[in-house]
Amino acid sequence: MKEFWIETSKENISASIISQYCDVEVRGDKAIFVTQKQEQPILSPTVSNFKTLDVKDKILRICISDKSTEDMIVDAAERGASYLLISTMNWRVIPLENIIARIKGKSKIIAEVTNAEEAKVALEILESGTDGILLNPVHIEEVLKTAAFVKPEALKLETTTAKIVSTKPIGNGARVCVDTCDLMSQGEGMFVGSQSAGLFLVEAEVNENPYVASRPFRVNAGSLSMYTLGNLQTTRYLQEFKAGDEVVIVNRDGKTRKANVGRIKIEIRPLILIEAQSGEKIIKVILQNAETIRVVTAKGSKPVTELELDDEVIVHLAAKGGRHFGISVPDETVIEK
Repeated sequence: MKEFWIETSKENISASIISQYCDVEVRGDKAIFVTQKQEQPILSPTVSNFKTLDVKDKILRICISDKSTEDMIVDAAERGASYLLISTMNWRVIPLENIIARIKGKSKIIAEVTNAEEAKVALEILESGTDGILLNPVHIEEVLKTAAFVKPEALKLETTTAKIVSTKPIGNGARVCVDTCDLMSQGEGMFVGSQSAGLFLVEAEVNENPYVASRPFRVNAGSLSMYTLGNLQTTRYLQEFKAGDEVVIVNRDGKTRKANVGRIKIEIRPLILIEAQSGEKIIKVILQNAETIRVVTAKGSKPVTELELDDEVIVHLAAKGGRHFGISVPDETVIEK
């Protein structure tokens, strides 16, 4: 399993984010192992003082600037260093390829990165990749993007069930199909809703039927004014998405992953308003009124044309407050109807 290290000296990352996604927090010259709650010093040797250091079972932080620093990393692994935190001066790929080829399995290799794209490259170099990454983030969003590659099992949304209380055909309107660059399976789709307070899990077009071919890359996501998740922290209107954007794919257990949009298709179709209740909260969604559009249930999915009162569907309920341009504002009072 890959390790996710995070540097917090330059960015204020909450303790809850660190505990949920990260294995090690780096503060200056200390490595704090989150689960064990243990601290270890980080050594930063130079070529001139390296030979005098006891590096066995130690954490070393080294920047590859030339062949001598690359050789120093190899020597450290041979002498029993536990972790090697590696950054590069200019070339990013070739130096890491050399290190992986020369010391993989002798010491754990942690590549220093500044964003999710660099993390993905480091974790896939020479197929096996580094043992983990050390992220020095500039924004909390970069932490979540990086976690999608390093710790996908941790990226979960809280799901619950809501009971259908009404369905109502409402005539024609503009609906959005989100065609992704990935394939989805049964129980996967996107959270969609009329209100940021609650979103319905709309299943991808993965089910076979006798009239049209399945489209497992597609979520027929509903009216263009519906909300969906732009990421785990913010919502966006369906109308805002375009090719190349990222969307959040979710399964019935709340496990998430990212996919890129291949295209957005907007057409005029008959729509249906669906209302469901969870506790005292009523939430709504407007979807295309057709047999191929299905909402996810605890054990399967059901076409919107067959929904009945008291049917239970999978939903995500947001925290209290409102949203400003998709960003949660917990203390704001917002009434959505």
